[in-house]
Amino acid sequence: MLDRLVLAYPDALAGHDDEAIIWRDGTRMPVGKLDPQRPFNDMLRNATILDQLSLAYPRGEPSPPAVNADPGRFRNEAFFKKMYGDCSAGGVNRNLVSISWLPKSWGKSVSVTRVNGVAERLKRISAEIDELDPKIKRAAFPIAGVLSCRPVADTGRMSMHGYAAAIDLNLDYSDYWLWNAKKLATIPYKNRFPREIVEIFERHGFIWGGRWYHYDTMHFEYRPELLSAAPR
Repeated sequence: MLDRLVLAYPDALAGHDDEAIIWRDGTRMPVGKLDPQRPFNDMLRNATILDQLSLAYPRGEPSPPAVNADPGRFRNEAFFKKMYGDCSAGGVNRNLVSISWLPKSWGKSVSVTRVNGVAERLKRISAEIDELDPKIKRAAFPIAGVLSCRPVADTGRMSMHGYAAAIDLNLDYSDYWLWNAKKLATIPYKNRFPREIVEIFERHGFIWGGRWYHYDTMHFEYRPELLSAAPR
């Protein structure tokens, strides 16, 4: 698993051993241990680096995930803050660049991080979506946001939007588990996002919140370490 992580972020990571990942500046960061008995909510709020690699990310036709199958929602906050900066201390801003989102269809500028080539990848994604049928690409604009220095609603941990490494697309096509399941024992799966858009994002290293049991279908975030092992 740790090999995947190092290969996914070659500009930042130099290697690993059994106990730590090694950053290119020499920092050693503990990876923790996998404990299948840990409660799901504890892993959401206090994920180790191994936790964030522990769930397999699926590809292909969207389908209802198993209970608590949320590949990508376990995020080790120390890892991402070192990678992208701490937005609450201004650390993200120095790496922000402006790109035009869907210049043929919407053409408004958004600020995203250049770390890990995220900005360049989003430019390529934008260009590909812009060539889709108008009825399909309508789900991709206007966007709901990129940079937002805020925690995730149910975890208290920083959202990937806090690192400017995630994008939320058109709210009119979106479904979010907290909107639909506040008083239900199980969460009914909903999705209205076109598979064509999802597949473009995934080809460029972004995972989709519509593959989570706790779904967020407008949400895409840069997590190439999960896609490298995903079956197509």
